[in-house]
Amino acid sequence: MDICVFLSAADLDDRYTGPAREFAELIGKGGHTLVWGGSDVGLMKIVADGVRNSGGRLVGVSAEFLRGKVRDNAEEMIITADLAARKAKLLELADCVVIMVGGTGTLDEATEILEMKKHGMHRKPVVLLNTAGFYDGLMQQFERMEAEGFLPLPLTELVYCADDGAHAMAYLENAVRRG
Repeated sequence: MDICVFLSAADLDDRYTGPAREFAELIGKGGHTLVWGGSDVGLMKIVADGVRNSGGRLVGVSAEFLRGKVRDNAEEMIITADLAARKAKLLELADCVVIMVGGTGTLDEATEILEMKKHGMHRKPVVLLNTAGFYDGLMQQFERMEAEGFLPLPLTELVYCADDGAHAMAYLENAVRRG
């Protein structure tokens, strides 16, 4: 399975890095491929290291202006013109999407992927990995959007919220298998 992961490139504390390492190990031990933003810094580096050290493959997709931060030993590294092209390529290469903790860039990626799914532009499973309750507020907002009629399909068809990597991986393996 080719798993696109949107996440931060920031250096974060253990409440985020520990669960990220655990999820990365699940990707690698499962023989899966990490499709990610290609950066070799912060949480992106931790996840890429974990996948690689556990036997998984790395496919990075970065933007030209971030070329100086890319990992140089990924199996494949694609450089796009800009962030919009990067998002499109990441989705194209993936069987599914996991949204981990991150800032405005990660939120932008998450909302675009969910908007595209809402409009039927892809049917790939999307998981919000809610490490340490990071996305509790966002899930509350999504639930309000659903309750007040802003979502044309049930929230459960749009995104799955997992509290840990094991639940995220189990959901993805099941969802991808079902097609």
